[in-house]
Amino acid sequence: MLIFAALAFIWFIAWAMARSLIVRDDPLPSDAMVVLAGSAAYDERAKHAAQLFHAGYAPIVLLTDDGQRGGWSSKEQRNPFFVERARESLHRAGVPEERIEVLPQRVSSTYEEAMLLRDRAMERKMRSLLVVTSAYHTRRARWIFNRVFAACGTRATIVSSAKPSPSPLVWWASLRGWRAVAAEYVKIIYYCWQYGR
Repeated sequence: MLIFAALAFIWFIAWAMARSLIVRDDPLPSDAMVVLAGSAAYDERAKHAAQLFHAGYAPIVLLTDDGQRGGWSSKEQRNPFFVERARESLHRAGVPEERIEVLPQRVSSTYEEAMLLRDRAMERKMRSLLVVTSAYHTRRARWIFNRVFAACGTRATIVSSAKPSPSPLVWWASLRGWRAVAAEYVKIIYYCWQYGR
């Protein structure tokens, strides 16, 4: 009985850790939508962005580029960049090519993405952005965008797919889950130290 209680407590802590990373903002009509770079998470993010695009939340979809390449494509006989795969995923989901824009500068962090997007929003006089990312990235993304966009007059709304992948109930059972949840806590600590001052 004591072992069962201990396991139940550990499972509850694991679930709470995963669940606390997820924040839910309702999508709002915006001047543009941006899909944050996320290497292997590109398909999940792009598909959700396509749904929001078709629902009329934004007239254009921006993509940031982390400069990372994916696996081998036998069709293209090369390793395409993840941003190229995200663009293709949006196109397959029915987003017209002329409504997709890849931002030219490479980024290596969510903070760099927020800075790039803030500059682009000010340059184009955008009053609102819909920021699409993965569920487990939403808390950190919201914190970063709130700080970076605080004085620029542009609203940044952070959204993700309604179903986190992997599930908060079983994230600890896969390597992907550890990368999504446990690694996110390491990043939060780093970001608080680096940008929280």
